[in-house]
Amino acid sequence: MPIKIPNALPARQTLENENIFVMDTLRAEHQDIRPLRVLILNLMPTKVATETQLARLLGNTPLQVEMVLLTVEGHVPAHTSQDHMLSFYKTFRAVENEYFDGMVITGAPIEKLPFEEVDYWQELCGIMEWSKSHVHSVFHICWGAQAGLYYHYGIPKIDLKEKMFGVFPHRVTHKGSILFRGFDDTFMVPHSRHTTIRKEDIEAEPALKILAESEDAGVYAISTDGGRQIFITGHSEYDTDTLEKEYLRDKNAGLPIHVPFHYYPDDDDTKRPVCSWRSSANLLYSNWLNYFVYQSTPYDVSKVTRFHRRPEK
Repeated sequence: MPIKIPNALPARQTLENENIFVMDTLRAEHQDIRPLRVLILNLMPTKVATETQLARLLGNTPLQVEMVLLTVEGHVPAHTSQDHMLSFYKTFRAVENEYFDGMVITGAPIEKLPFEEVDYWQELCGIMEWSKSHVHSVFHICWGAQAGLYYHYGIPKIDLKEKMFGVFPHRVTHKGSILFRGFDDTFMVPHSRHTTIRKEDIEAEPALKILAESEDAGVYAISTDGGRQIFITGHSEYDTDTLEKEYLRDKNAGLPIHVPFHYYPDDDDTKRPVCSWRSSANLLYSNWLNYFVYQSTPYDVSKVTRFHRRPEK
């Protein structure tokens, strides 16, 4: 089934070239199907690239998905035109009375800043609080996962001595996890971050369970019971060349950066990088949409119940 996106969104041409079925609003309205409404809070500076990456994964399932793009008002993106933002993005005030089957909160390259010093932190806290009563399942990515764990559960992020940068092997540690149904014993995930979260802090919170980990990159996937909140510390959505662009940017700027681990053949940055995570990325998002959004969301999405950190007594 297709993903429903605005006709003029730059991602549309890329997706059509990749034979991913996209649908315009008129055609979608004539189908007797209620599409899953997924809100994307895009905090990445490369808005168009991130839109395309997420649309590609959300559109590669049997489900019809309507993607709605959200931006924060407290920050003006430096790498995306105002015309693009005004044409395709909504502010929180425009959606706060709506309900969504799913929501994705992306990462942001601001890990070194304390959360409270981020210029849109208070606005983000308001959105995360709102999501507990207006979204059935929220999928947090990288910094978005760290922000969600800190806001909802008080779990701090910890500075790393060296940037976690590369593609690392992972394994499912919570046997029977539906989110990782169909995964191989070992699967690869890109990481690009300066901070991490401690396993012991997560294990101390009874509302959370660790689903997958890496010996090198640490805890990868965390979930609440029922998957109303999911936290992913890596970037499974990345394109093949995303890490390369980050690497060359820092290298050319004279910043301390090592060749991304397990990325270039023979660690030779003159060779073309190899994508080793595409199939697991598609399966991850497909499982999330199928098991934690489609199969459990109410048909009338306005009947979403408020998520509670622990069962009420």
